[in-house]
Amino acid sequence: MAILNELPEEQEAAMTYDVFLSFRGKDTRLGFMDHLYQALVNENISTFLDEEEVETGEELKPELARAIKSSRASIIVLSKNYASSTWCLDELVMILEQRKVSNHIVLPIFYNVEPTHVRKQESTFGEALFEHKQRIESEKDVEKKTQGARKLEMWMKGLTEIADLKGKDATGRRETVVIEEVVKEITTRLELHLQRRIPHLIGMDDSIFTISSWLKRGSSEAAEILTIWGMPGIGKTTLAEYMFTSHCHKFESSSFVEAIGRRCAQQPYSQLDLQKQLLGDVLKKRKIEENNADLCTSKVEKALSRKKALLVLDDVDNFEQLDVLIGTKGFHPGSKIIVTTKDGSLTEKCSLFRMKFPPKHTKLALHGLRDTESVRLLCWHAFGNNDPKKGYEKEAERVAKFCGGHPLAIKVLGSSLINKDAAIWSDVLEMLEAKGYLTDVQENVQKALQISFDSLSGDCKELFKHIACFFVGKEREVTETILKECGFQTSYGINKLIDRCLLTIGGRNELRMHQLLQEMGRDLVRKESPDKPWKRSRVWKHEESLDLLKKDKGTHRIQGLILDTNLLRKELSHRSGSLTEHNFQNDDVNKSLRAAQPIQMLWKKPKHLGSLKILNLSNSKLVRVEGFSGLPALERRSGYRSHPYGLVQRNSQFQSRCFTNLEYLAHVFMGKQFQIGYIIKARA
Repeated sequence: MAILNELPEEQEAAMTYDVFLSFRGKDTRLGFMDHLYQALVNENISTFLDEEEVETGEELKPELARAIKSSRASIIVLSKNYASSTWCLDELVMILEQRKVSNHIVLPIFYNVEPTHVRKQESTFGEALFEHKQRIESEKDVEKKTQGARKLEMWMKGLTEIADLKGKDATGRRETVVIEEVVKEITTRLELHLQRRIPHLIGMDDSIFTISSWLKRGSSEAAEILTIWGMPGIGKTTLAEYMFTSHCHKFESSSFVEAIGRRCAQQPYSQLDLQKQLLGDVLKKRKIEENNADLCTSKVEKALSRKKALLVLDDVDNFEQLDVLIGTKGFHPGSKIIVTTKDGSLTEKCSLFRMKFPPKHTKLALHGLRDTESVRLLCWHAFGNNDPKKGYEKEAERVAKFCGGHPLAIKVLGSSLINKDAAIWSDVLEMLEAKGYLTDVQENVQKALQISFDSLSGDCKELFKHIACFFVGKEREVTETILKECGFQTSYGINKLIDRCLLTIGGRNELRMHQLLQEMGRDLVRKESPDKPWKRSRVWKHEESLDLLKKDKGTHRIQGLILDTNLLRKELSHRSGSLTEHNFQNDDVNKSLRAAQPIQMLWKKPKHLGSLKILNLSNSKLVRVEGFSGLPALERRSGYRSHPYGLVQRNSQFQSRCFTNLEYLAHVFMGKQFQIGYIIKARA
């Protein structure tokens, strides 16, 4: 299984609006629609609302048709007189057509009408369609009469279809409550739609059919768990993501928690972050204020027992991770939980299966691609189509066979052979087969990945190792800012790594790298000094970084290290006050500074930090911040929203006027305490 390609970039770029509003003006314009439109705009959701009251002509205006096609979602407000408008009915048909061909999100609102009246065309809907039918039958022009009859049939089908979609019933409810629910729902679904493109897969038809059938069965019965297991890089996450994106809209709540095992290994306190992500998704809240892991587990259990949910728990490598995330109380009937893991027996070891009535469990093993599928995937990445270029048929078959049907190895190796002549293909095959075919597919995979890495330029190799050690999951813009100051051509280098399938960009513009590739990069650094981390070029384990700093073992070889400041709490517990006794005048200070608790003040007098570009004060105890005039290169500061005091007291002098040099200032994030709704940007 593998990604063949994704939705075209042109399709994403063509989207002008987030939401198209379809409604009957005489029923809702001056009240409900105006309030809904304003609520959407207030959430920065680009919304199309037709301002014209009077319909002119029989055909839908071209600008309305264009707006529907260039919107990611539509909200259809079905009111008593909706069906009396042929424009509204034409909009409805076009919106439902977009839903079929382009993953268009559709949310119906039943505004003082019964869904069954819409579905069966009764009451005012039946009356309106009867009038349309009479008008069509009285038409003397045969061609127009035929077209009208065809339209009438499409309108009736459209009304039946829209009534069967999950929507919001506004009848007898406060409009403010309904509007709040609609905005939350469309915001959640829009973010999911933007973050996750549906990949086109090859070699996975059987697995897709199996999981689709599993998702459809028992919709009102007990919850079920599916474990997708197989070796790393075989396509478990890609398959789970495909199924999640295709089916999540059918559930009350949904959550895709990525890379659980890797995140737990990298961050000592990341389990709580995973819990909060899951809870926030299920409750549809942006921020969860809970810092106790046990209480968070209880809240997750409670939320999952009340809502029919689709969950994907990706890359689980320890059953205790399942205990922490989903607890032991069970799920709402009809819920579906997908677990991806390397260990097919892992899921049944969690506490949930020691209950009196454990959930039903299904396993699905992935074994890789067949020979023909492997060649097809290799050719797609090497030649840009499904078939080998003339004269490369045998080489393509041999390279694909060496990879043993492993999608990641095929994709990475194929990308390294783009535009390479037959002599290079022969050299690569010679290197691959130097020791003969290995019996362990995983060893063959590692060898294929290594050869692709070896074909990179020196700068790209170093950039790859930096990202593998420190920046997976980090925002691309921040990463580029930091590494550019280290002498890298970051934009070019990152694009080159993407072209080689060694790196991808996530929906939040974060850097993503497969675990096998990340481990390969880190292993290259580890081999520099297997037993002495302080002699390596990079130190990414927090405990090793803390030990290195405590014992003053750093050497000139170290290019970077990372340290979780939570580990400093015990070390700094005896310190208080400010950092005024320290001298931060070093112009080569690290480009990113993070305040460690329990510091309450950075400095009393302005300090000159000429190279400081990113200042992150999240979760600090600072009560006063000033003296930023000595930070001429500052581009971004963060941490205000999460700080109990907004970082500065209301009566402090920290206002926009205190920034004396704004030539480099790109982003400033202000806390709600300031009631400032703008961002200070760099002067042109």
